[in-house]
Amino acid sequence: MMNWDTVFAERTSEMKRSSVREILKLTAKPEVISFAGGLPAPELFPVERIKQATDTVLSERGREVLQYSTSEGMPELRQFIAKRLSKGKMKISADNILITSGSQQGIDMIARVLLNERDRVIVENPTYVGMLTSWKPYHLHFLPVPTDNDGMQVDGIQPILKDQPKLIYSIPTFQNPQGTSLTLERRKQLAKTLVDHNLLFVEDDPYGELRYSGETLPTVLQTEAEYRGATDVDGNVIYCGTFSKVLTPGLRIAWVAAAFPVIDKLVQAKQATDLHTSTLNQFISYEVARDEAFLNNHIEALRDLYRERRDLMLATMDEHFPDEVSWTRPEGGLFLMVTMPQHLDASDILVKALEQNVAFVPCGEFFIGSMGHNTFRLNFSNARPERIVEGIKRLGAVLKAAI
Repeated sequence: MMNWDTVFAERTSEMKRSSVREILKLTAKPEVISFAGGLPAPELFPVERIKQATDTVLSERGREVLQYSTSEGMPELRQFIAKRLSKGKMKISADNILITSGSQQGIDMIARVLLNERDRVIVENPTYVGMLTSWKPYHLHFLPVPTDNDGMQVDGIQPILKDQPKLIYSIPTFQNPQGTSLTLERRKQLAKTLVDHNLLFVEDDPYGELRYSGETLPTVLQTEAEYRGATDVDGNVIYCGTFSKVLTPGLRIAWVAAAFPVIDKLVQAKQATDLHTSTLNQFISYEVARDEAFLNNHIEALRDLYRERRDLMLATMDEHFPDEVSWTRPEGGLFLMVTMPQHLDASDILVKALEQNVAFVPCGEFFIGSMGHNTFRLNFSNARPERIVEGIKRLGAVLKAAI
């Protein structure tokens, strides 16, 4: 019998199953109240509108939408996305847009075309575990920068520039797992750092349109262009966006916006990966999204629902969580992060919580270095209000008992 462990490539030693997705398997039972996934509210999926769009594209362009397509993506969809990103003075061309099969594919391909083995990469700490899962097989040296309630501490970048990092990766807006956002002042400071030191920045922005309170902030893509005195994307930022959180994750439609040389190289990587993103799914998404009145109203409905659920979760935590525990208070997105006393381990608490049919995600794997064992992530967008209240009450009791 073949001993498969002896034939796998060395890089697979760094490949691990996603802990988040493994926990989701445990939450399949209907009695489990899950705050674990980064899941939108399924009751707000625009099922009827997608059904209508599917009928339309199959009726009017059936042979085209079922055929192979270009690797760059549907021209009309790319033009639409370029227009939505062209805010203020920015003028983005469809040539600067590549359609990907979910933003995770974009993140994965960015590593394929930019990173060599053992390159140094700056990340905020904690950072997105999905990026770590994708990039760790390159045996990278991750250089962590601390975070606080105002996002990544940009001052922490300067001292590690001596290590000659290849790029910075960050979710500046409603970060996963913390839910925090980089302030405008820090965005401007970051833009200056990027340009002055000719440093690449990968801006992962899946949650930017899901703001429930506070002032809207420009993307780092916009901020960096403004610092350069430019209106284009030919600078130092590679931007990843998605429809997964504002339409439906099942269609897997996302994009990368960047300077054309980056897009051209990513197209080459995509041709070796899946040739192109689903033609049918692109046409359906475009047919739905091009009705901007519908799309904007739909996003507003999401904001209203998620704002209500965020506020309910925070209020219930205020009432039922012990004083020794703290948590972030996000202005948008899907998540908040809880910090317990140092002597507690979130993995142990998860075992106790599952005994009470409540699930969350321990954040240890989101951190670089030996920290974060006492933190966990809660999702507030997916559970209905009565389950939020009951789940947080149960979790509060588990925490009080542990403390």
